[in-house]
Amino acid sequence: MSNVSETEKDPEAEPAATRSEKPEPAVTVREESASGNGKPAARGTADPEEGAPTADAESTANAESTAEAESTANAESTAEAKGTADAASTPKTAPSTDAASSTDPASTDAASSTDAATGPVGAAGGKEGEKGAAQDGKAAATADQRVSLVKVKAEDPFGSFAPVPEAVPSRARRVVARVGNAVGGFLGHEWTMAAVGSVLLAAVMTWPTLQHPATTIPEDTADPTLQAWQMSWGGHILTTNPAQLWNANAFFPDKYSYAFSDTLLGYAPAGMIGSGPMAALVRYNIIYVLIFALAFFGAYVLARQLGARPTGAVVAGAAFAYAPWRLGQAGHLHVLSIGGIALALAMLARGHGFSLRDGYQPDRRRWGWVLAGWLVAAWQISLGFGIGIPFVYALLLIVVVTAVSWGYRHVRKWGVTRPFGWKLFFANLGGGAIFAAVGGLMAYPYLQVLKEHPYARRSEELVGLFSPPLKGFFIAPPESWLWGEAYRAARGTLTWAPEMALLPGFFLYGLAFAGLFVSTWRIKHRIWMLVGVVGTIALAMGTNGFGKGEFGYLALYRALPGFDGIRTSGRLVVWTTLFLALLAAGAVSAFAERAVELFADRTQTERRDRAGFFPRLATLIPVMLVLFEGTHSTPHPVVPTAPVAMSTVQGPLMVLPSHELFDMNVMLWSTDGFPKIVNGGSGFTPMDQQELRLTMQQFPDEGTVALLRERGIRTVVVVRSQALGSAYERAIDAPIDGLGLTRTEQGDVVLYQVEDR
Repeated sequence: MSNVSETEKDPEAEPAATRSEKPEPAVTVREESASGNGKPAARGTADPEEGAPTADAESTANAESTAEAESTANAESTAEAKGTADAASTPKTAPSTDAASSTDPASTDAASSTDAATGPVGAAGGKEGEKGAAQDGKAAATADQRVSLVKVKAEDPFGSFAPVPEAVPSRARRVVARVGNAVGGFLGHEWTMAAVGSVLLAAVMTWPTLQHPATTIPEDTADPTLQAWQMSWGGHILTTNPAQLWNANAFFPDKYSYAFSDTLLGYAPAGMIGSGPMAALVRYNIIYVLIFALAFFGAYVLARQLGARPTGAVVAGAAFAYAPWRLGQAGHLHVLSIGGIALALAMLARGHGFSLRDGYQPDRRRWGWVLAGWLVAAWQISLGFGIGIPFVYALLLIVVVTAVSWGYRHVRKWGVTRPFGWKLFFANLGGGAIFAAVGGLMAYPYLQVLKEHPYARRSEELVGLFSPPLKGFFIAPPESWLWGEAYRAARGTLTWAPEMALLPGFFLYGLAFAGLFVSTWRIKHRIWMLVGVVGTIALAMGTNGFGKGEFGYLALYRALPGFDGIRTSGRLVVWTTLFLALLAAGAVSAFAERAVELFADRTQTERRDRAGFFPRLATLIPVMLVLFEGTHSTPHPVVPTAPVAMSTVQGPLMVLPSHELFDMNVMLWSTDGFPKIVNGGSGFTPMDQQELRLTMQQFPDEGTVALLRERGIRTVVVVRSQALGSAYERAIDAPIDGLGLTRTEQGDVVLYQVEDR
């Protein structure tokens, strides 16, 4: 360090530089070596080339008498000035390693200040010769003495400014910090935000489902009340008597009555919470909202896994969850429950390290995701076979194509051979086995139902009755707020509009069409998606497809087990919607990528002016259009409340009147205790139940009472308000003398007890 430059930087050093003219002697604590390496020379040693510290005889004599006072004053004043200047203008340097600096910071500051002051003086003394050389040793010793006095008496004025040692946090604080970081990372993760956003969006898009969840239900009071009973029964019987799962309390005395329609068994855990009709309604409404959320989330993560940008994935999720055709299925929870399909495909793709953007990446393989994907697929099957059977064959097709492709490349060495891995192999083997086992266990009771009720099999004529025409894919259901009224006349041309108004969305059609030409997907992938759209529409048309379905749906119906249990081919529109959603996601992703590129090309000033804000904002327009097209006008009727007598009567019993729609309400009422009831409504009507319904129109008489005794039915509940004007009206007040019946009235209910003979 140059002594001259340091003097120029420190104004306080100038008076010290002129001390050679005053009686006070110069004080030298350390000196730099002649080599200029910055290391201190030996204390009290004169260096002629560097300039030794000199003083005349008089100053030397006075030095001893003033040493203590002078050194103390100089150390304090010089340290203060020097420290202030250094703190303001110079960076912090490492401390000196000599004895003085390592022991006392104040003495180091004083020494550095006096070094700066004695540099010029030493040079002048060198020019005068060796006049003060004889006194050098004494002066050095005196300086050392003064420094030692400073160490004893001086206090560091800047001690309070020294850095405080960083406190080591306690174990509890470290644990709290780790937990906080983990929670923050979880809450801020894309998947967490997508899941929470899906639920919030579903609550808004399905409103007012959650406004009065204990009294109202979406669409109507028929199928939804049946499905509310199904979830309640599954939760109840699995916690009380799992062996009787398939022999439900409804449709007495028929066996396997729980398998008379899609069971929604996968929702049984929710059925374990609460009991009674009110809990069943609340449960149903919550699940109704969550299935829209799961459909959105499943399609979102699938699109993201395949390589779509977030905005494109949002479009895919919105299209898959809120397609207009789904609004027409608001009363069919088993048809709406499709989120597990997309979610399972996303997990399986992630576990295998596959995406459309990057292809197969072995370093991204995760066997845990593969196993999770198979488990989600198994859960999806447990909800029902109406949507599940096509999903089973779709997975089987994917497995076969993947295995053949990988095996061909591996054996023929075509392309680059890429490892599969034993962990992945066993994850697929184990997961596939679980999936097959669940499917088999679910299929067994349905096969038993077909064995006992052969007429339950769906005939080709019935499939033709529910097969939609091509125009049905361009007609909206009445529950569509945007298009429902506009297509009223068009729906009148359909033979069964509830299953034939299958519009995926006009905005979705447009985005998917654009995705054929501008997309983040490769051309070959777009072509395969187009093939998927056309192929699934052809299959969904059933007997209205190519060659009257002979080369499409009917071929599957005759060749593949399970398809003969599906009544409506039009529900394959699920797959049509998924392919369209992925095409749309590719188009929106390409647009979003272009918006990002435009923003990246802007200068810093243009970015500050938000020049790229509007292109990025424009990527949200497709999202808003798809969601706007998915708004609904679904009615939410009030569900009839159960008569008080239903909570006290003992089964087996029959409630009159009895027909399919009202019996579904009775099934909901029976969730209060689950007594055995003759009533029941489902996908088909057992012949013995239909015969009993017709016979009971003559109740009470000898024939009906005898039939009740024969079947073990001891109680008949007549709901007066429902029986008035129906074929069962005479049961309200007909004479019962000599029939072996007792009759009591409880509010709106007329209660009959069959006496034993």
